[in-house]
Amino acid sequence: MAGGKVSARQKMINLMYLVFIAMLAMQMDKEVLSAFGFMNEKLEANNISTTEENNAAYANLAVKASEQAAKFGELNKQAKKIKEYSADFYAYLADLKTKMTADLEDKTAYESMDKTEFLNSYFFAGDKYTEEGQEFLNKINGYRSNLIDVVGEDSKFTSTIKNRFSTDPVVNSKTGIEVEWLKARYEGFPLVASLTNLTQMQADIKNTESDIVSALLGGQMEEALSLNNYTGIVRLDKSAYFAGERVTGEVVLGRYDASLVPDKVTLNGADATKAVKNGQVIIDMPAGNVGQKEIKGTIFFTENGEQVPVAFESKYSVIAEPSSAVVSADKMNVVYRGLDNPISVSLPGVGDNNLSVSAAGGSLSGSNGKYSLRPGSGNIATINVSAKLSSGKTVNSKATFRIKDIPAAMGSVREQYGVVRMPTSGLANSPISAGLPDFEFDLTIRVQSFKIKVPGELTIIVNGTTLNAAAKKALSKAGRGDQINIYDIQATANGVPLKKVLPVTIELTN
Repeated sequence: MAGGKVSARQKMINLMYLVFIAMLAMQMDKEVLSAFGFMNEKLEANNISTTEENNAAYANLAVKASEQAAKFGELNKQAKKIKEYSADFYAYLADLKTKMTADLEDKTAYESMDKTEFLNSYFFAGDKYTEEGQEFLNKINGYRSNLIDVVGEDSKFTSTIKNRFSTDPVVNSKTGIEVEWLKARYEGFPLVASLTNLTQMQADIKNTESDIVSALLGGQMEEALSLNNYTGIVRLDKSAYFAGERVTGEVVLGRYDASLVPDKVTLNGADATKAVKNGQVIIDMPAGNVGQKEIKGTIFFTENGEQVPVAFESKYSVIAEPSSAVVSADKMNVVYRGLDNPISVSLPGVGDNNLSVSAAGGSLSGSNGKYSLRPGSGNIATINVSAKLSSGKTVNSKATFRIKDIPAAMGSVREQYGVVRMPTSGLANSPISAGLPDFEFDLTIRVQSFKIKVPGELTIIVNGTTLNAAAKKALSKAGRGDQINIYDIQATANGVPLKKVLPVTIELTN
């Protein structure tokens, strides 16, 4: 441009043009240096905020590990290793940056940071690396390997870690020749560019920490919240219904998580913490008496340092287990006057203590399903039953019984009825009694008096159970084959006078 056959004036113009271009180039260099400096400032500010976020994530994971060791304990161990490796490498880079700017009075005079001498002599010795240069490479390679060991070779973060902290040779875009990574990235570069490069590596450390720790925590949450861990649960308002009732309740999603272990469980007022297995409270208890029962309690978890109670409640009905079929004779509903007739009352699904039982035509005693009915003077006795069901409906029922007198008893001697053969001496010394063979009640029958008729003799009235002197005298006149009639026997059953006692006949054998 300045050579050739040109005038002096043109030569001067051409020279001024070259000076102008040189000045522009110098100005551009200064702007580039300042741009690197400003970028470095932004990266350092971003690193500070990312560090704070990472520390909060580490703390959150540590708290959850202390609260739910089974769920977050192993993840917290991984996070601690990530934090330790990252802190060591970050501190190493920070120390290297301090050495690079140690001789600068103004750390923000970026336009003056155009020298290359520091890292050229710190990292390189001719075509080889200094100890410091090799240490730098070892630090990068070691950090990369340590992270992959923690997350695993198959982790989704492995490729990112390898790319961010790669020290593979770099292909020169102009020549196509491979250049060693350290030379390609740091040899001959202005100080501010290398400084920014190191700060960017620190940013990569912080971002990698953030990615991994967030994934450790978020991945566990995502796994726990996966619909694969949910099942549909039918929650009915009660577990037993009567015919004609409407079945009411709801279907909800329940999550199963074997690693979510509560700190404490109470079940129906008792400590049931030992009943927790695989994150579930195992219920194993007696059903209890007939009636409606409740299952209620509280599961306690620790969250963010505080104990959080989760209440649960359910109901079920206990009904009597049938042991045999119930067969009723419709015309045999009979109770006996003067006796305490046992009556059992029950209603399926309702506890005996929740029944209201009363009687008409007699007096009723007892409780909890077992009663005694003593009939009055009429011919009918009625048992009335009332109960309020869990649905709120009231059930009223009744049973009617015929009242009958105690059947006629039979006179007996030596527990024999009808015609009894015995010697005269046996009758003279045997008491006269009465009984009700095959009667369903066990009665205590006492004879008060009777009449005895010996053939050819006057009828004699005897008070008590054994023959008096007059009866024995008349008996002494009887002979073999004579039949002695004992009749008009007066007796009581359980203190109640019997209306009739059938006679007994004794045929003498001598």
